[in-house]
Amino acid sequence: MSLSPQPAAAPACLLRRRDVAGVATLTLDDPHSRNALSLAMIEVLSGAFADIADERGVRAVVIAGEGPAFSSGHDLREMAAHRNDRDGGKAFYERLMGACSQMMQAVVHLPKPVIAAVEGVATAAGCQLVAACDLAIAGEGARFALPGVSMGLFCSTPLVAVARTISRKHAMEMALTGALYPAAAAERFGLVNCVAPAGHALARAQEMAAGLAARSAKTLAIGKAAFYPQVELNLAAAYELASRAMVENLLHGDAGEGIGAFLEKRSPQWERDA
Repeated sequence: MSLSPQPAAAPACLLRRRDVAGVATLTLDDPHSRNALSLAMIEVLSGAFADIADERGVRAVVIAGEGPAFSSGHDLREMAAHRNDRDGGKAFYERLMGACSQMMQAVVHLPKPVIAAVEGVATAAGCQLVAACDLAIAGEGARFALPGVSMGLFCSTPLVAVARTISRKHAMEMALTGALYPAAAAERFGLVNCVAPAGHALARAQEMAAGLAARSAKTLAIGKAAFYPQVELNLAAAYELASRAMVENLLHGDAGEGIGAFLEKRSPQWERDA
């Protein structure tokens, strides 16, 4: 697939494939580091999400990784080098963790569905990125882990996203053992939606994204904005928030169009400026 030209100042660690059918495909492209989430990678991802949020032509996003890994997590060489800083790396680690947390939240807050297409390994913060996405497709050869415990570094921040995606018992199992789990286990845990034949995760994710891009963008944005907050609330508060979202949705033109199209047995024509 051809790639869109990158702006001159854009870091080379992220490629954006040419948008197709309203789908933007972002590819982590630093295979030498196994697509590690270095500070540079995190910052360029954050910038890409900010740009896409304002692009009316983009209605869904796919995130993939180049080479044998989706992402191996934080760049351990970068982190180790900063232990030689005068403060032992404290300032850098605070900046890194803050930037990563903001980037993960940007995925959740992006008013468009985001799908991870995982081939190879997704470990530590790489696994966190998969969990932060709305949907995830794994190739049969994909592997997932929260391996920090084996290096004396508990995967506390990855667990924020992972424990909000899978059960607490499975999340703690991953973090306490540091074991590498196959794609089938990730599907059983609920970390990924489905497993595709090896090498086909990206195609499957793009196909799914194209289907989502054909839906009402405003409806998906309202639904996504309501879903994540309500699952953290008590039952009464969740219903209150979801009811407000339903009212907002019903008042939007796409709801009237969609209901009318259903009753009239025709295809809906969605607004294109969501």
